Amino acid sequence: MAISLTACILLLKEHHLLKSSAVQSDVNVEMTGISYDSRKVEGPTLFFCKGDKFRPIYLSMAKDSGATTYVAEKPYVEGNGLNALIVVNITKAMAILSAAFYDFPQDDLEVIAYTGTKGKTTAAYFTRGILEAAHPHHVALFSTIDRIVGPNPDQRFKSDLSTPESMDLFHDMREAVNNGMTHLVMEVSSQAYLRNRVFGLTYDIGFFLNITPNHIGPSEHPNFANYLHNKVQLLVNSRRVVINAETEHFDAVYAAARTTTYADSIYLFASTDFQPQDPDLPIDFRYEQVEADLEISKFRLVPVTDKAVELNIGGQYQLGLVGDFNVSNATAAIIGAGLTGIDATKAAAGIANVAVPGRMESVTVPNHGHVFVDDAHSYASLHTLLGYMHSEYQPARLRVVLGAPGGKGVDLRADFARALNEHATDVYLTTDDPEFEDPAAIVDQVDEQIDHDRVVVHKVLDRRAAIHAAIADSQPNDIVLITGKGEEASQRVRGVDAEWPSDIVVTNQEAAKLGQSNA
Repeated sequence: MAISLTACILLLKEHHLLKSSAVQSDVNVEMTGISYDSRKVEGPTLFFCKGDKFRPIYLSMAKDSGATTYVAEKPYVEGNGLNALIVVNITKAMAILSAAFYDFPQDDLEVIAYTGTKGKTTAAYFTRGILEAAHPHHVALFSTIDRIVGPNPDQRFKSDLSTPESMDLFHDMREAVNNGMTHLVMEVSSQAYLRNRVFGLTYDIGFFLNITPNHIGPSEHPNFANYLHNKVQLLVNSRRVVINAETEHFDAVYAAARTTTYADSIYLFASTDFQPQDPDLPIDFRYEQVEADLEISKFRLVPVTDKAVELNIGGQYQLGLVGDFNVSNATAAIIGAGLTGIDATKAAAGIANVAVPGRMESVTVPNHGHVFVDDAHSYASLHTLLGYMHSEYQPARLRVVLGAPGGKGVDLRADFARALNEHATDVYLTTDDPEFEDPAAIVDQVDEQIDHDRVVVHKVLDRRAAIHAAIADSQPNDIVLITGKGEEASQRVRGVDAEWPSDIVVTNQEAAKLGQSNA
């Protein structure tokens, strides 16, 4: 991979990002490296001065390691002797130039993208499951949990962001193409648009699942309007669009889609019980759950409009995950697969056994309750999950292990308590990424908002001990929910990722101990 200074200048001018340029060398000489980390500069490199923590010394280090051009929002004396590209917006510039450096890998992939406050990961895994069954070893995945860029085990690794920095995103896309991938399923967070990580990227199919207030705070979105604006940008940048018609703020979401997409390329879906405010709104697909137990969900997908019928995906489906919210996510995935040419028979086979790490994973413990591990970490996801369990499995006791993170989302603590008050019978308040806060103080803040006449509160700061206690206290007909971390293998404490085996591993370990003691 390489890019010339001439190409950089032309691209930045094309996107109205270039303020000025200072050329110190042949404009046609190619740069064979690209980086925003001075420690990774080797040889002739295009270097980006970005981020609140950027220091001029980093540019000096990049220069010493061979960087020939820097991109920044202001000139630096440390860059004397280098080509300088001064831009209006450094993150937008990095996205545009990274795509070009890696030779626009998105053009060689069918890109299917999801956004939503909840459900992105599950829907992405469902979609990949269907596509992978139809196109074995040719489907990449960029998710909150996993990043899959090829068919081999060493081409699959854990993610650190739902949507990575633009340079890393296009690098991984190029890796996927080089490894023979033809399709990419990816999550797109609101932060990806707020931080311009996907600036200039167009998706073949874009999904909007839902939106509720979340990720609002000093280091995230300043208010809900900004959050919604960034969420709908995915639809503005998609060739074909699929929208959950039951989402809050539907009118604004639908209007955003219509700004760049013809109505014939927009597909709406909803449950059979949903009645839109506009009776003339063309709901293309309806879904209905027909059977569910603690291990599977069966549902029916019904095409309503002519364009929906043409996709040939109507029929009955089965999932290995419970919950009507998962049926909604599965419906989106099946529609997306249908838009790529996969019919009902192949979609049903592909989705039937999809497992999503950390999502509604069940653990059997003899003589104790039915145990589920889920990474629910917002009011919307927790409310939905607890509501489903409460309605489906009454009069079982609903025991919940829950912690609130430190350093962000302080309003989540009251929200978590509200969800518990609505549906839980017992809660085991514990530690979850406390950062620089006192875990006991966080637990007390959640506890203050809980209705103690409705919910029995146990404060167990040691997370392993809390998981053990919840399972040990349960009776055979109880439901035990371990929420918050799922597959996440760390606890964030005082700026350090402390080792944590993950909730599912610990749950299995504690379940095994209890199983042995009951034998």
